[in-house]
Amino acid sequence: MSELTASPGTTELIRLVDTVGRLASTVGRTDLVQRLEGTLARLQDPNVRVIVVGEFKQGKSKLINALVNAPACPIDDDVATSVPTAVGYGEQPGAWVFVRADDAGGVARQPIPLDDLAQYVSELGNPGNERRLLGAEVLLPREILKGGLRLVDSPGVGGLDSSSALATLSALSSAHAVLLVSDASQEYTEPEMQLLTHAMRISPNVAAVLAKTDLYPEWRAIERIDRRHLQGIGEMPLFAVSSDLRLLAAAQQDRDLNAESGFPALVAHLRTDVLGRAELINARSAVHDLRFVVEQLTLSVRSELGALLHPEDTPRLIAELEVAKARAEEFRSRSSRWQVVLADGVADLISDMEHDLRDRLRRVQREAEQAIDEGDPGPIWDQITEWIDQRVAAAVSETFVWTEERSRWLTGEVADVFRDGEIGLPTIAVGGTDGVLDPVEGLPGLEPGRLTAGEKIYIGVRGSYGGVLMAGLATGLIGMSLINPISLLAGVLVGRRAYREDMGNRLTRRRFEAKGIVRRHIDEVTFQVAKELKDRLRIVQRTSRDHFGGIADELHRSLTDSVLAARRAAGSFTDQRDKRVAQLQAQLRQLEKLRADLPALPPAPVREVVGR
Repeated sequence: MSELTASPGTTELIRLVDTVGRLASTVGRTDLVQRLEGTLARLQDPNVRVIVVGEFKQGKSKLINALVNAPACPIDDDVATSVPTAVGYGEQPGAWVFVRADDAGGVARQPIPLDDLAQYVSELGNPGNERRLLGAEVLLPREILKGGLRLVDSPGVGGLDSSSALATLSALSSAHAVLLVSDASQEYTEPEMQLLTHAMRISPNVAAVLAKTDLYPEWRAIERIDRRHLQGIGEMPLFAVSSDLRLLAAAQQDRDLNAESGFPALVAHLRTDVLGRAELINARSAVHDLRFVVEQLTLSVRSELGALLHPEDTPRLIAELEVAKARAEEFRSRSSRWQVVLADGVADLISDMEHDLRDRLRRVQREAEQAIDEGDPGPIWDQITEWIDQRVAAAVSETFVWTEERSRWLTGEVADVFRDGEIGLPTIAVGGTDGVLDPVEGLPGLEPGRLTAGEKIYIGVRGSYGGVLMAGLATGLIGMSLINPISLLAGVLVGRRAYREDMGNRLTRRRFEAKGIVRRHIDEVTFQVAKELKDRLRIVQRTSRDHFGGIADELHRSLTDSVLAARRAAGSFTDQRDKRVAQLQAQLRQLEKLRADLPALPPAPVREVVGR
């Protein structure tokens, strides 16, 4: 069976980073050494997260089990996943759960018996995640996971507005890829299409999986219909698979049965389009850093060597370096163009995102008020509260996702004006909404408006008293007693009207109170989330400023060292000059060889302006 393996290109890049780092350390460029240490850390982190999403009971857990040929995720007809479970590589099998350690957001990793995993991550053992677990991890010695693949089994979702979908959507932006699983019993539902559309905006790599083909003879017709649906939202691969056939093929070592299961194509996608693409992104970033460092080291060596070999050109060389140094100094100033673009861009982002958040939440408020006006909110207040919570969370999640998209676009724009040539971009991850709504208290209760029989009688009698009295006095003029058939009838009619008016007034008060609760809740959400949103965008500004500012400092340092080296070379003695020339020529040959060894820069992804 086809398995996943890591590319040897990563090993070669690690070797190059180590070699260039030693050379930078030799010449005293600690700033460049720190840059390469970050590059090495990224290359040595092989984890590539693939989140498996879909509605309940679609075969997500069994799909992961079939991929790794092990019961990594609990499955049963009555078992549904309640906690995200990551399956990765480990020399020894084991399982852990992640729990919140303190109110400050600390996370503790606690080992659990692998056989007891279902008691922690399934609805049967942990209904509604009552244990309040943040996630679980399973490590298995499987070749398919050795390349760094981590498969994440997510809880089932019921559309974008469902509470279980929000945590899943929040995690998509940090994933390298997404697999949406739907069984072959029916074509895509509207919630599944919404989830696919949303996932394509968040994740750079989305694929669809049609599961349980062995159970439904007409799965090919469903596949054709699903492909037509996918054409309407963009390019996306669709894999029709049978997890049971894959597991049976693995048990019997039957290649033909494995091919019939459809898994070889899915594994090839994970190997080429997921692991390969993630490695391509890491490789591109590493090559960027290596080229930059080699350029800075070469600049200093060439400057000093040129001054030693051609002392008559030293004044011209120093003048050119001083001009370049002045330009680099300008990059470091607060008034530089890239600083202005970044500051203006973040200010525009704060304004746009805050307006977007308010617009979405006001839409929720209007819809809630309309629903309140159409009926009695008292008896169904619990359902209204749940609906508002879901819609508010969905609106906040959508705003934060758009914020991350716009932030990444902004950093690309800053990089375009920073300097000639391509430079690496900072890592931006501000789309998650975990904990954003924690400071907001839930909606308070509302009087249900139900009256007991005694209360209804009291209201009727209180209203009918006036009718009996007025009719009795009127009929008393013709000699009838105060209480007579006419006064009693009038009392019934007036009491009935008074009862209806009282109930109408109570309903109006409940609607007014319900609207007030909703408005106060929306105001509180807006207040808390807007603060968090501004904080996230300030993080984007600081991260980008530090990233590009660090590059500007490194450029300035390189040019400063080159000027000093050229001046120092001009005043050196003949015997020292010959020895230094030989040393610099050796360093230059080493740098030229390193430059030749660097792989070609992989193509950059197309950056687009993202709209709502």
